[in-house]
Amino acid sequence: MSSSRGYLRIYLGAAPGVGKTYKMLGEGKRRLERGTDVVVGLVETHGREHTEALLAGLEVVPRRIVDHRGARFTELDLDALLARRPEVALVDELAHTNIPGSRNAKRWQDIDELLAAGIDVISTVNVQHLESLNDVVEKITGVPQRETVPDVVVRAADQIELVDMTPEALRRRMAHGNVYAADKIDAALSNYFRVGNLSALRELALLWLADRVDAGLQQYRAQHDIDSTWEARERVVVAVTGGPEGETLIRRAARIAARSSGGDLLAVHVTRSDGLTGANPTALANQRRLVESLGGSYHQVVGDDVPASLLAFARAENATQLVLGGSRRSRLAALLTGPGIGASTIRDSGDIDVHIVTHAEMGRGRLPRLGGSLTRRRRLEGFALAVVLPPSLAVLLSIGGDTLNLTSNVLTFLLGVVVVALVGGLWPALLTAVAGTFVLNFFFTPPTRTFTIAEPNNALALGIFILVAALVSSVVARAARRTREAARSAAESETLATLAGNVLRGETALPALLERVREAFGMTCAVLMERVQDDRTDTWVPIASAGTATCRRPEEGDAGIPAREDLVLVLQGRSLAADERRLVGAFAAHAAALVDRARLSEAAAEAKPLAEADKLRTALLRAVGHDLRSPLASAKASVTSLRSADVEWSEHERDELLETADESLDRLTRLVENLLDMSRLQAGVLPVFSRPMALDEVLPGALAEVGAHVLLDVPNDLPLVQADPALLERVVANLVGNAVRHSPAGRPPLLTGSALGEVVELRIVDRGKGIPQEDRDKVFAPFQRLGDTDNTTGVGLGLALARGLTEAMGGTLRPEDTPGGGLTMVVSMLAATNPANQKPVPGSRERDEPEVHE
Repeated sequence: MSSSRGYLRIYLGAAPGVGKTYKMLGEGKRRLERGTDVVVGLVETHGREHTEALLAGLEVVPRRIVDHRGARFTELDLDALLARRPEVALVDELAHTNIPGSRNAKRWQDIDELLAAGIDVISTVNVQHLESLNDVVEKITGVPQRETVPDVVVRAADQIELVDMTPEALRRRMAHGNVYAADKIDAALSNYFRVGNLSALRELALLWLADRVDAGLQQYRAQHDIDSTWEARERVVVAVTGGPEGETLIRRAARIAARSSGGDLLAVHVTRSDGLTGANPTALANQRRLVESLGGSYHQVVGDDVPASLLAFARAENATQLVLGGSRRSRLAALLTGPGIGASTIRDSGDIDVHIVTHAEMGRGRLPRLGGSLTRRRRLEGFALAVVLPPSLAVLLSIGGDTLNLTSNVLTFLLGVVVVALVGGLWPALLTAVAGTFVLNFFFTPPTRTFTIAEPNNALALGIFILVAALVSSVVARAARRTREAARSAAESETLATLAGNVLRGETALPALLERVREAFGMTCAVLMERVQDDRTDTWVPIASAGTATCRRPEEGDAGIPAREDLVLVLQGRSLAADERRLVGAFAAHAAALVDRARLSEAAAEAKPLAEADKLRTALLRAVGHDLRSPLASAKASVTSLRSADVEWSEHERDELLETADESLDRLTRLVENLLDMSRLQAGVLPVFSRPMALDEVLPGALAEVGAHVLLDVPNDLPLVQADPALLERVVANLVGNAVRHSPAGRPPLLTGSALGEVVELRIVDRGKGIPQEDRDKVFAPFQRLGDTDNTTGVGLGLALARGLTEAMGGTLRPEDTPGGGLTMVVSMLAATNPANQKPVPGSRERDEPEVHE
């Protein structure tokens, strides 16, 4: 048993047939030529000639034969491969499920045993077999994938190589017979291997592999303790605080990211670990929406050291640039409080570029409030105590006479400063310290009764006294402020947690939210008002309210919290403190979101029937212009010819003209009846009678109406569809008629049916000239036949009406290229929801030979 684990290399295919097995065999032959011991454990060639040719010269381990339920199967012979012990083993189809009774349930488990034995393995897998993408692929293609492999198995590979091919190239490869047998090509191209499916699978493979590459890069950096930034991809981090400059910074950072192709934009907000922050939640929510609208992502990190937290986040995200706003502090504030966040970040940024963006709020900040966290009453009590305490202490110490020295006197006054700081905060304590210094100097420092200090030690003692008094006062004031902020933050957190819980539970009633605001803040009423602008004035209209509302404008309330430019949350009952306004801002932002959500829902509900009616009206107008003119002109010409006195018509010619007029008028009658039915349907008078129905209820009648040679390949076991039989018959007859008209002689059109998941598709295939991609929309435009002037076949509804009828039944009609030339019209209808939607098969025929319908 080898002591080292083998090396796993995987070829990841974007779709079947892209050549991953071919690549694997090619790599095996290259290693064999370099002298490596390579054997083929198992390869599935699927009968592909070029793939089988690569097996020549490679040693193949015979497969193990397994009997299961009376049938014989072949599987990978794991024991034989382990006994052979090659350097490299080629094992195809990583996601394969082994026959029951095998040692392992899945082939990737067999490969894991080979790797554990020290054997290098080269394998293959398609993107549709990845466990995390299995359901997505099924939605795209309509084909469930029963064999899957966990993503962690593939991601753990030492090397993954994507085998990719454009959808057009893969479809050409299939058309040439290089992937499937000839009898399966048309079905594959029309179903799984459609251009849209292949493009989506290719995109999924690229995105999955990109995530794996990025994760591998981060893992490598972590394993090698690499903290420096690797500029593999531009990542721009912008720091947001919820301040008014936030939008300016975000847009500037977005422009920086946009200038580098594929650059990422990340916004980060740093909050302190104790949860005490002055950020405006409404502003932060708006800035988050702006970041996401610009294609970026929003993040929140916790840290007491803002510069260090910003740089740690940037390095963790491998960011290359960091965008900060210029400081809002004034020059005096900057002088008193030292270097700001920007200077500290630049100093420690290392190889991360830091951009300081100027904005309108720079230098407009105020000095920090000192000792302002206590109530007014306590500050007044502190000042009163500061006036009374120094002379009182002087009297008490004078009674002691010479028994106390200067040190004892200083400590006594220091105790008094601490007491005042506890009562009144910083400023009363500083006043006490200054007054105490003068009292100590005058009464207790030699020479006494003067303000002269003879001894340097006494001067030093008084200086230390006032410094210690100031420091103690500052600490006491800060502790009081933190205590009050902590209590406030706890209340805010509880309130916001309640709001978040309501959101998670899906509560969307706006009056209920306003009632919670009213109760939480002790208000008599809460009103959400919207500003409606007319030609001259702005009018405020209440949207919802809670309590007894008496105000008609925001100015009439006790507090107005803007939710956005045109929405204000107005409260009555009392004025709000600054910290309360910030909390109410979160409720206001949520109320605005509820209003937007309700209006979007209403608009969507109103727009849906209008869109359907407009779609149907457009189809009717197109049909009128498209189909009325031809039968009218034909009938008019026949009648005019019969009435002409200048020509002597024979009996046969007269009958022929009458027959032409009769046929034209019959077509016109049917068309008018159809248009009248569609008009009633548009008006809601004639509903669509959709019901579960079998396709053979409408196909015979539609083909009989066409009366032309058509190949039919519709299985008898297709699910029932939800459709109106009469309307579906009209759609099929019109499309088949168009296909007959455009098919060359000797190559009749083909009508096929298939089921893809919950959709049943009818495909009308012709081998005509086809329609260029740029003209696809024109085929459904009014008065547009792309050069076709034949009006002798079909009911004349036109493709525009055919699409309208199909969409009215809940289906779709789209054109596609026919492989090898021509046009394919695809009618997609939903399968019926009836649980017994499978038709009985009264004499099923094989699909290999299409039925010929005359």
